[in-house]
Amino acid sequence: MLTLKAPLEKGSKKLINAWAFYDWANSVYSLVISSAIFPIYFAALFSETNTIRFFDYDVKNTAMISFITSLAFVIVAFISPLLSGIADYIGNKKLFMKFFVYLGSISCIGLYWFELDTIYWGLFFYFLALIGLWASLVFYNSYLPDIAYPEQQDRASARGFSMGYIGSVLLLLLNLAMVMQPTLFGITGTAEEAAMKAMKYSFVSVGIWWALFSQYSFFYLPKGNSQGKVTKDVFWNGFKELKGVWKQLGDQKRLKKFLPAFFMYSTALQTVILVATYFGEEEIAWASTSEKTVGLIVSILLIQIVGIFGAILTARASERFGDIPTLVVVNIIWAALCVYAFFVKTPLDFYIAAGFVGMVMGGIQSLSRSTYSKMLPKTEDTTSFFSFYDVTEKIGIIIGMFLFGFIDQLTGSMRNSILFFLVFFVAGAIMLTRIPKTQNQ
Repeated sequence: MLTLKAPLEKGSKKLINAWAFYDWANSVYSLVISSAIFPIYFAALFSETNTIRFFDYDVKNTAMISFITSLAFVIVAFISPLLSGIADYIGNKKLFMKFFVYLGSISCIGLYWFELDTIYWGLFFYFLALIGLWASLVFYNSYLPDIAYPEQQDRASARGFSMGYIGSVLLLLLNLAMVMQPTLFGITGTAEEAAMKAMKYSFVSVGIWWALFSQYSFFYLPKGNSQGKVTKDVFWNGFKELKGVWKQLGDQKRLKKFLPAFFMYSTALQTVILVATYFGEEEIAWASTSEKTVGLIVSILLIQIVGIFGAILTARASERFGDIPTLVVVNIIWAALCVYAFFVKTPLDFYIAAGFVGMVMGGIQSLSRSTYSKMLPKTEDTTSFFSFYDVTEKIGIIIGMFLFGFIDQLTGSMRNSILFFLVFFVAGAIMLTRIPKTQNQ
């Protein structure tokens, strides 16, 4: 059995790679569960009925997923500052990270038993898996200053993104092969039964992949830099930091204008990303079940691939025209996409929408974060400011997913929900134009 004789030095290539490798481990959840295979399985499960009986109410299945996701982010938004505060002081934050990794990975395996007869257990596992992922990322992100020096951190983050993209696409392609050619993998039954079994095996593969490949990161990551005990003051430290940032915003005119604009368009952005596959499954007129399965997964891959070029294009546009003008234009494009999505009906329409989504999805996320970073005061601790940024984003997801589910349940159509978020993108664009060019304006 291998033993580690001495901790790796901060800034070492091996330590940075070990940290970034957690992206390889966890990104399969975001692609396979959140975006691709699970939404298809979920829709197929409700092929004969699209409602779930919940406390004597009939809730539309897609609305229920929106509500569950919103509730999960309520929990994450609450515990993230607590965990961040503990992560700053605890001597063994790796233990916390492991807990949420195993919670998430075991919950993914638990999705194998997601059936109509056990729908409440299935939704519970889905709920826990979301919490496991996002809570583990709190500790993962907090490791960055521990493993890399400031001048190394941008490249370390980019390396993690790249590894996550490659790993998740590889597993998704394997899962797609399992779904389309189940007999090659020894999966028996009728074509429909075998495909459903293959999807359930895909959930298990995500859980195993996530837990297995996390071990490399766990092996090399340090326990933590502090040996302090978790006291009452430390426990609430994260919330105190957020409160401190809120007070400082009064003196930061640009930040004070940017954050509400970011909250507005991020609410719509993250919601649309999370529900895109459910929309494609329910609202598009696919010729057959197999075409639907392949079409939706191809659309997800298209978004991922085009997203890389979109992020580069957006970055170059911001260098030439400026961050805020570029963000304004991207928000207008998103607003136009909401209108286009309302009229999308054919697979070709959906592929076109996916291509445009890819072009503006990664770009607006990366540019928003870098724009925010440039506005931060030079003498302050940026960690607390980014914690505030992350909580703002999560609260936006809570509100967005709830509104989407509410409109979907009320009107019976996801098209109305998508169109509604046009308002958020337009409002975000208008608010961005009101940000002063300098701090002194």
